[in-house]
Amino acid sequence: MPIDESRTFKPINIALLTVSDTRSLKEDTSGDILSERIAAKGHILLYRNLIRDEKSKIIAQLHKWIDEEAVDVIITTGGTGLTGRDITPEALDAVKDKDIPGFGELFRWLSYEKIGTSTVQSRACAVVSRGTYIFALPGSNGAVKDGWDGILDTQLDSRHRPCNFVELLPRLLEK
Repeated sequence: MPIDESRTFKPINIALLTVSDTRSLKEDTSGDILSERIAAKGHILLYRNLIRDEKSKIIAQLHKWIDEEAVDVIITTGGTGLTGRDITPEALDAVKDKDIPGFGELFRWLSYEKIGTSTVQSRACAVVSRGTYIFALPGSNGAVKDGWDGILDTQLDSRHRPCNFVELLPRLLEK
């Protein structure tokens, strides 16, 4: 994936939400991995929170960050599986303006290379809501590495060519 070094890197503001019934922020290793990668890339981690798998609370947190003008991107980890408590994609559906279907498709393709057909159990997805990108990753350490290293690292880099999510940020609210 070509990075055009002649262009200036533009850091973006990111909010990170872990969705889990079983972890605390202290035990949130997937959130730690994402936090470290966000900082290493040069982006700004504005907020980090952990919420239980409760749809109304997830939706409320998403709305709060979507309404925060400084937040460009929200990344969630956890709650994307198939069990009854896994409701992160449904929370994204409740706040979305548009789906980004290619994100989930590419995530599962990358994941397939590592875990084979088990990737069909992932409901990783992405949406745009009122000018904010929201990316929902599974909660495993491997999955957040796949999602960041294989997609977000370059797509959230303003120097990536031929295109990237950052260059579209100013135009997401156009009518």
